[in-house]
Amino acid sequence: MPQSFGHPWRLDGRVALVTGGSSGLGRHFVQTLHRAGARVAIAARDPEKLQHSAARIDANDDSVLCLPFDVRDQTATEQAIADLVAHWGRIDILINSAGTTVQAHALDVTEEQWDQVLDTNLKGPWLTSTAAARAMVRLGNGGSIINIASILGLRVGGQISPYNTSKAGLIHLTRSLAVELAEHNIRVNALAPGYVESEMTHDFIASRAGEACRKRIPSQRFGELEDLDGPLLLLASDASRHMTGSVIPVDGGHLQSPL
Repeated sequence: MPQSFGHPWRLDGRVALVTGGSSGLGRHFVQTLHRAGARVAIAARDPEKLQHSAARIDANDDSVLCLPFDVRDQTATEQAIADLVAHWGRIDILINSAGTTVQAHALDVTEEQWDQVLDTNLKGPWLTSTAAARAMVRLGNGGSIINIASILGLRVGGQISPYNTSKAGLIHLTRSLAVELAEHNIRVNALAPGYVESEMTHDFIASRAGEACRKRIPSQRFGELEDLDGPLLLLASDASRHMTGSVIPVDGGHLQSPL
């Protein structure tokens, strides 16, 4: 049976790592997990942005840790997770939220752009997930890995073929790791948000194409960051203790209509 931490939706006593935690969805996830009682390590490449993200949390105790590293770098990733475990003695939750995109016709995408997107969105979660899982296995407490995929990993949008591909791969990585890590009581699930208002989507949402997209969403609105709180806490907590390999769309019904 899983270790009890009180209310199944609470995360008191847990340690979480959020990649891409200095902006957008990742920064919001840091705040959500912290409010639920977790100690949270924030990971991103820019130390200054990390400090700004940490400053948004009103914490006077040792409950927030900044870890500047690049998820595309295996050595740096493994060292960061080792530092986290040395600092707090455990790692229970990993949120793979670091991501990027480029917008271009498939015939105009450069090899450099392809590598940038695939390395960040797919290779990065593979490196962080496997490094975190090794630590979880060694510590013997199990854990929860949550990959932030996208509905564009289930359906395709135009002019973003590297992003579509990376998110489809991330969904299959989620399922593959779920099968192999279940014996260690490590659950691996994914959230697949639709278009959520953030720094990454701002320009698109404000465009004519964005307005046309909004009209195709059954809920008639784009997502807000808070719409992801419940699904995130479900997967991070004991409330989902028998869920692994699941992919949860959070999209206002967008998948049920033309993208």
